[in-house]
Amino acid sequence: MTEHNAAGSRWTDLERPPLNTPALRRGLIVPGRLWTSLDVVTATGSTNSDLAARADELPEGAVLVAEEQTRGRGRMDRKWSAPARSGLFLSVLLRPGPDVPVERWGWLPLLTGVAVATAVARAAGVDTALKWPNDLLVTVGGEERKAGGILAERAADDAVVVGIGLNVSLTESELPVPGAGSLALANAVSVDRDPLLRAVLRGVEHWYGAWRDAAGDPAASGLQEAYAAGCATLGRPVRAELPGERQLVGDAVAIDGDGRLVISTEGGGQEAVGAGDVVHLRAA
Repeated sequence: MTEHNAAGSRWTDLERPPLNTPALRRGLIVPGRLWTSLDVVTATGSTNSDLAARADELPEGAVLVAEEQTRGRGRMDRKWSAPARSGLFLSVLLRPGPDVPVERWGWLPLLTGVAVATAVARAAGVDTALKWPNDLLVTVGGEERKAGGILAERAADDAVVVGIGLNVSLTESELPVPGAGSLALANAVSVDRDPLLRAVLRGVEHWYGAWRDAAGDPAASGLQEAYAAGCATLGRPVRAELPGERQLVGDAVAIDGDGRLVISTEGGGQEAVGAGDVVHLRAA
């Protein structure tokens, strides 16, 4: 559905133009490369759900972007919403193939985080840190804020759908929850979503190709080192809220070969955490 305002513009907010789908397709869909299709819809509930529902009929490399997502989901089924055309809301379909052991597929959200953080730095001029396992942090007024997240879900026996949500031009009054952030609030040099989306998808293609060529080995592909270098969780005290209402408090010291966060506890032991919420604590 095309929107019109009183001046006859084809979008209601001149600061938030729609994505240029034909130009994005020309720049990203190249024979022999990863991306095979790119669709942009005006609004949907969840791009992850939509793409997962079609996983059996689509080839690897399908990209679905929504100008507005009304029932976006994060980890733990948390809701994610934002005004139309204020961010990037997309999902991609990946099929790692038989050469990548299934136990290494857990690296896909971390891989995507590295790609998005690099893209944001290049296209928007904003330093983005990674909070394990899947949050994207920016600094607003000296304070760390979440500006995006990543959600990877199995879509079929051989497929994974990876969803990316990134707040681009949201103002303070539009933030969904206190403590959220956006690229605009972090003083981005540009909030043009077209070059940002191209940079994100090219970054995912680069890291996914390196990771798959290395049979999913995070060390051999350079992914483990890149993630650790950009991870704001490492080197600081944290509290991990684990399944079963258990908590673990200690210092985050490493990301292991399975993509788990290694926490050093007061007693001198170490525990690798593979699932749960992690809270960054202030140093004593």
